[in-house]
This record gives sequence, C-alpha cells and structure tokens, in this order.
Amino acid sequence: MALAAPLAALPAQSRVARLATLDDTGHPHVVPVCYATDGRAYYSAIDAKPKRTPADRLKRVRNIRANRRVALLFDHYEEDWRQLRWVLVQGQAELLSAGPEWEAARDLLEAKYPQYATLPLPEGGLMIKITPERVIAWSAAE
Repeated sequence: MALAAPLAALPAQSRVARLATLDDTGHPHVVPVCYATDGRAYYSAIDAKPKRTPADRLKRVRNIRANRRVALLFDHYEEDWRQLRWVLVQGQAELLSAGPEWEAARDLLEAKYPQYATLPLPEGGLMIKITPERVIAWSAAE
C-alpha cells in the first residue's frame, strides 16, 4: 500500500509507537515502545529501563511466544483535529537475542535514541522484530 507523504513519514518520524499483542484469552495487551526500522521490519528492544518483571517474562514477550500476530500503531495528535493521522502495521513478531540482525537493530535503535548511550542495550537481550504484512492508515486531511 503506497501511503501519501504525511502518512508515509509518520513511522519514521514518530518517537514512540504502541505495540499490541494478544494474550492466551484473546485480550489485547498494548504498551508504548521505542522502535527503529530498516525499511523492511520494525525493531523494539527489551531494554534496561526499570521493569517489575524479568525481560523474558514480560507479558508482551509471553504473548509473542504464544501468538506471533501483532500490531504497531504510529499516531500524530494535534489540537487542530484536521491534522490527526495514524498508521497501523499488522504483522508477525519474532524474538531475537543475538546475531547480525540483532546487532544491526541495536545500531538502528542507538542511532535513533541518544538515551541508549547511558542506558546501553545489553548483549543477548531480547529484541522484538515485526515483519509487516498489512498497513492501514487514516488521515483527517484526506
């Protein structure tokens, strides 16, 4: 699906996306995530920010292990509602923990988020890879 310019730029320009997974009862679980893309897939690390649960036991990780179908939402909000827009990417997720693709994804995330200079991504840490299958978009301007 070819998106119009403002919509096409939204995933690249956004700083935060919302990751939706499904639990074993079919209920959605949505969390904000930092992410980066190489143009083919989206990557989000389970980083060292404080969490109440070990990385491999986080609900999003457990959900992906049970059901790889996920969605990633990028949105733009303004008080002028004529400027509202969003892009929803539906796809398959997988968990990476090592290898050249993990390293390339880490490099993308570190380039996008300077915070990772003081909170580095741990070697062997979990990385979520989302391969898009469908893109849905909406803009109030169109």
